[in-house]
Amino acid sequence: MDVLVMIAQLILGLSILIVLHELGHFLTARAFGIKVEKFYLFFDAWGFKLFSIKYKDCEYGIGWLPLGGYVKIAGMIDESMDTEALEAPIQPWEFRAKPAWQRLIVMLGGVTVNVILGIFIFWMLTFKYGETYLPNQQLQYGIAPGIVGQQVGLKPGDKVTEINGKPVVRFDEIRSSDVLLGNSNLTVLRDGQSQQVVIPANILNTVSDYGIDEFVAPRLKSKIGEISIGSAADKAGLKKGDQIIAANGQKAIFSDELRNILVKNKNKTLQISYLRGNDSLTTPIKASADGTLGFYFDTQTLKTETKDFTFFAALPEGASKAWGSLTDNAKGLSKVVKGEVKATKAFSGPVEIARKLYGGTWDWIKFWSITGLLSMALALMNLLPIPALDGGHAVFLLIEMIKGKPLSDKFMERAQIVGFVILATLMVFVLGNDIFKAFTK
Repeated sequence: MDVLVMIAQLILGLSILIVLHELGHFLTARAFGIKVEKFYLFFDAWGFKLFSIKYKDCEYGIGWLPLGGYVKIAGMIDESMDTEALEAPIQPWEFRAKPAWQRLIVMLGGVTVNVILGIFIFWMLTFKYGETYLPNQQLQYGIAPGIVGQQVGLKPGDKVTEINGKPVVRFDEIRSSDVLLGNSNLTVLRDGQSQQVVIPANILNTVSDYGIDEFVAPRLKSKIGEISIGSAADKAGLKKGDQIIAANGQKAIFSDELRNILVKNKNKTLQISYLRGNDSLTTPIKASADGTLGFYFDTQTLKTETKDFTFFAALPEGASKAWGSLTDNAKGLSKVVKGEVKATKAFSGPVEIARKLYGGTWDWIKFWSITGLLSMALALMNLLPIPALDGGHAVFLLIEMIKGKPLSDKFMERAQIVGFVILATLMVFVLGNDIFKAFTK
């Protein structure tokens, strides 16, 4: 069932993004009197399609190949590679008959809609739900660094007070792009002394392997919250509110201390010592194969705060979030180009998006948040100066505007083929990388 939910969310999210992106091209083309012959969600490769209908000289349909979508604009070399139509005399309703500036607007129409959609989604989410965050001062016991955090020099109980000299107000700032994009400096309070921890430029490589929680998480006491029915903890008689203090005689007052012991004793029985009121008790419990006992830690000491926004006040906040996600993606891409982050760690395809982003439970807030992020990522991807992408077409149009004459049809045909080869190679790489990650993890 989880897999079906993942697939359904992925298809719905991508369908919204693709249809609206292509609608941007469609509307701008129509605005300049350019004929649009086809409007398709997914590709009708080799003429196969799931559905189609013709209305006012335009064919609307759904293809069978879910690798995107397209609008076929008359008089333009596009995904269809229909070059025969270009041999006929130029007609006034064709793309090639229009001034370069109009054609440039048509090419950027899809990206513009994706940016507007991303801003709109974050605007509405901010207006309806506000911003809920964990104040950094609520981390009474500091942070609990995971594998990644310990590798860069963080220690349990550290209190991160500044990032690059700026005071930390919210806990999520510690796990933000300002830190994870590397080359950042954390000021931590450790045993009453202020120390500096430098985050390396390639930290995203290890975060990709282990997950964000293995960087830093709030440090909690080993106090039991909710217990899973039928779990080892439940069968052993542990109750909500019990405070674990040791496991096999080793101190386990804090959640990270207990986790470290459990991970080293998977499938083994441990003597768990805990406090229940004024009573000190010990009971044997067998850890599971993944090193857990079947309960959640009590998080009541972590009190979040929510900041509400009026309808119009939420707009700049939402726009800031949307723009921030776009610039973060651009910075991440730059790190791949520089060789600081491996492409296999940075790029995710549909399998990883469904599995790690949307997930197996349907949560509308999460769904729209991820869709908003993907809308901005799609805008950035389409702006890349690769032939066959909107950015490639835009570059050629800018060259035409500078030269004062269009590039030859033969050049455009060859550039389109090169672009297809590049995109096909990237698609194979991304899908292969997704499948490799799914099986190895």
